[in-house]
Amino acid sequence: MSRRLRALTVFLLLSACGGGYNSAPRNLDNACSILDQRPTYLRAMKKSERKWGIPVYVQMATFYQESKFDGDARTPHQFVLNVIPMGRQSSAFGYAQALDATWDEYRVEQNRRGAKRTRIEDATDFMGWYMAESSERLGISKYDARNQYLAYHEGRSGYARGSYNSKAWLVRVAGSVADRAEVYRQQLTACGKI
Repeated sequence: MSRRLRALTVFLLLSACGGGYNSAPRNLDNACSILDQRPTYLRAMKKSERKWGIPVYVQMATFYQESKFDGDARTPHQFVLNVIPMGRQSSAFGYAQALDATWDEYRVEQNRRGAKRTRIEDATDFMGWYMAESSERLGISKYDARNQYLAYHEGRSGYARGSYNSKAWLVRVAGSVADRAEVYRQQLTACGKI
């Protein structure tokens, strides 16, 4: 076998083992570590920030809460009688945990028919689009991670109705997202990423 053919065979075998591109990075409590491990995340989030105005640290805190930076994340299965699987809790999927209908709305409105929820570049653009719309329609600051997350989780109509007020757990989670966004902001400033 020629040297080139052997090298190609080894390369194909190694790439078939999976590079973990969609797998979560390690040390999710350190924004600088995340972006050192996945430089494409920073490029994608900065591009989204330039386009939509949503800061990198707000995007990161939301991605952490939604998928822990796992591009293949899905909601858990539902079971009848705790035994019979009845499908997933929702159609949320990918880095941004975007629902089918909302993802389709984004793809049509932004003319991004080939966008995939498992691609960080598409997920960051989606999140920027969604949060910028929430800012415009609901008056939520683009820097307000807590309320952006509540609108992201509940949908804009649910947020406008105040549906989160009857969900103490969700209000706590939104507070955690805001806290994480502030920690990420400080870390990213200290390591010179923003």
